[in-house]
Amino acid sequence: MTEHPRDDGVRSPTSDDGTDPAARDRGGGVRDDGGDSGDGGGSGDRRAGGPDADGESSTVPDPDGENTPEPTLLEQMGGVSGLVYSSVPIVVFVLANAVLGLMPAIWTALGSAVAITVLRVVRREPVQPAISGFFGVAIAAFLAYRTGSAKGFFLFGIWASAVYFGVLVLSVVVRWPLAGVVWNYLNGTGMAWRRDKPSRFGYDVATLALAAVFAARFVVQQWLYAEDYTGWLAFAKIAMGYPLYGLALLVVVWAVRRSDKRLAEVLHTAEETDAEIEARLRAKYGEAPAQGA
Repeated sequence: MTEHPRDDGVRSPTSDDGTDPAARDRGGGVRDDGGDSGDGGGSGDRRAGGPDADGESSTVPDPDGENTPEPTLLEQMGGVSGLVYSSVPIVVFVLANAVLGLMPAIWTALGSAVAITVLRVVRREPVQPAISGFFGVAIAAFLAYRTGSAKGFFLFGIWASAVYFGVLVLSVVVRWPLAGVVWNYLNGTGMAWRRDKPSRFGYDVATLALAAVFAARFVVQQWLYAEDYTGWLAFAKIAMGYPLYGLALLVVVWAVRRSDKRLAEVLHTAEETDAEIEARLRAKYGEAPAQGA
């Protein structure tokens, strides 16, 4: 290590490569003229839309410098494979119950849920849907064991649909439709839509569409449960699951696009109104119009 004089006469130690060890300790690296740091990325070259200090971002740069788009709603739900995997434990339970009996069916359904979770981990697929599905199967299996009946496997889903229906309808009654609240919260767009009646009406319709799905599930599956149609109950649970939920999501997408368009128009109108007010005031007091007006 050598020493180089400063302008104030104080000598500062530096390493043989000409860098200041203290600066390297503070910054974790030495910047060159291009703004790169020793940890492989300088803040001067951060792309718009890249991750912030908390690591959260709508787009994530890949090694080639291109932004990766956010996952779609279907991808967040586990993709097409996730829709298929969610049906496997139900089918396995019904078939095993018909052939082997209740207890083997319970353990077979749990085993299939565990196998699906492990498979998704090995294939590096999103595991959140699989974990949620596993806990759902575990609760259903517990209820089937406690009731001593195969149809008890579907009891939790039936009453969960009733609860979801009540919560969704209540959110519309209190003018906080959950379709709008959840969507805009997840996307960080705020609550401006609540001050626009057409936007709120659209989210009311979307929320009621979701409520209708859960109401249909409860009515149909509760009737099948009461009539002890276990096989048809399994079919109804699958058919009225993601397929029916997907139809309701189309209404949600319609409401979102309608609200976004409405809010953009309201903002544009407000800007034009401000300009008109300014022009009228200038004309009233005899002032020259603003540059570029």
